[in-house]
Amino acid sequence: YDYGSPIATTFYNYFYEAELIQTNPASIVHAPKFHEKEIIKLDPNEVAELLDIVEYGSEQESKHQEAYHKVTKKRDLAMLSLLLGTGIRVSECVGLDIKDVDFDNNAIRIIRKGGNEAKVYFGDEVEDVMREYIDKRKRIIPLNGHENALFLSIQNRRISVRAVENLVKKYASQVTTLKKITPHKLR
Repeated sequence: YDYGSPIATTFYNYFYEAELIQTNPASIVHAPKFHEKEIIKLDPNEVAELLDIVEYGSEQESKHQEAYHKVTKKRDLAMLSLLLGTGIRVSECVGLDIKDVDFDNNAIRIIRKGGNEAKVYFGDEVEDVMREYIDKRKRIIPLNGHENALFLSIQNRRISVRAVENLVKKYASQVTTLKKITPHKLR
């Protein structure tokens, strides 16, 4: 029996106050927290629109933004598809090395929050964009110390969590202004 439930607490309080029981065991058990906030997530059509914007760009882009988008679109599409298709954390995504991708099993090897290693599987759509990105990635010469990194920044360093957060914010703001979408919401 859940002594911490609101019903049990009220039940025991009634008997305790009526002096029908000597102690109130429910008073020492903490009730579970109820989240009042609505869960914010993208609808399936918004996810499709987000990926379209990443792949094809948007009409509001300036010439400079369009040139930048051409350079980063394969990386951005691979990263966002991987985040959406697997539910991994941003820190797990930016920590990926090229050798962590296994196309034989459509899986990635990640290091979880507690330091544990795990294999996470992905679908065919993610495989397609990952293959395209890795083909491009092999032609990029990274800075010393960043040779193994799967996802690189424009400066050819391992991309940071902050950069991915900004990237998601940039693309998501073009899809919806009513929802504050963060990389965690993609999970």
